[in-house]
Amino acid sequence: MIMELQFTSRTFLAADSSYAESLAVIIGCPLDITSSFRPGTRFAPQAIRDVSWGLETYSPRLDRDLEDLKICDVGDISLPQGDPEGALGIIQGYLATLMGDRKFPILLGGEHLISLAVVRELARHHQNLAVIQLDAHADFRQDYLGDSLSHATVMRRIADILGGENIFQLGIRSGTREEMNSARAMGSLTEVKETLRRAAGRPVYLTVDLDILDPGVAPGVGVPEPGGLTFDECLSLISELSSLDVQGFDVVELSPPYDPTQQSAMAAAKLIRELILQFCPDKNHP
Repeated sequence: MIMELQFTSRTFLAADSSYAESLAVIIGCPLDITSSFRPGTRFAPQAIRDVSWGLETYSPRLDRDLEDLKICDVGDISLPQGDPEGALGIIQGYLATLMGDRKFPILLGGEHLISLAVVRELARHHQNLAVIQLDAHADFRQDYLGDSLSHATVMRRIADILGGENIFQLGIRSGTREEMNSARAMGSLTEVKETLRRAAGRPVYLTVDLDILDPGVAPGVGVPEPGGLTFDECLSLISELSSLDVQGFDVVELSPPYDPTQQSAMAAAKLIRELILQFCPDKNHP
């Protein structure tokens, strides 16, 4: 099934290993069904790939190079627009293949709802799974505009699977009173030190909404929220998580129609490079 995916353009930077030899696999999930403010996330996976070639493969911060890793970019999943549950099922099916083949998954969103499909599958393979969310918004509503499946409800649905105590929300600076109270009651709103303590020794899935960055850094997102992190602050936060057993990650909510200078896409691409080099297995140390 994985090999059926097709490209409209180029792959992500240096992700040119074959699927068979790769330890990590990049897969685009152009889901854009429930985007409510500034739609366009379906264009994000290819936009990220295109600008990634303006980056170097080497990270001075980490002294690691993408050229030293075995990474395959298999393209974008074809998803139905208008059927959230159907789309989630398709994404989960691809994740099942990746898990069966023992690949480290890297997902390019798409709207944030894609994370639910990943967690549904990872929870089948990893006991005591923890999810760390880097985001401006809690995404903890019970429903949004009458829908229980939405970019605004994704963490609540993940809490339904794992329990709120197994979710760690960092960078949150926006939410309704109800969802913030619910998140506090479940214990998901945490600080970094508490997250490191409670997630230590556990399999972790990391989901990164690009709007954790300040709109001055990444304006082209689905729902920009003032007061966010600088790019360096975000990298410092990710560095603090480096001791954790991260089993995969996604970067979501880039909306290219609102990113005419490609500034936000470049921020996403560089963030993905740093995440890959921080957490992906090395070809010599799988």
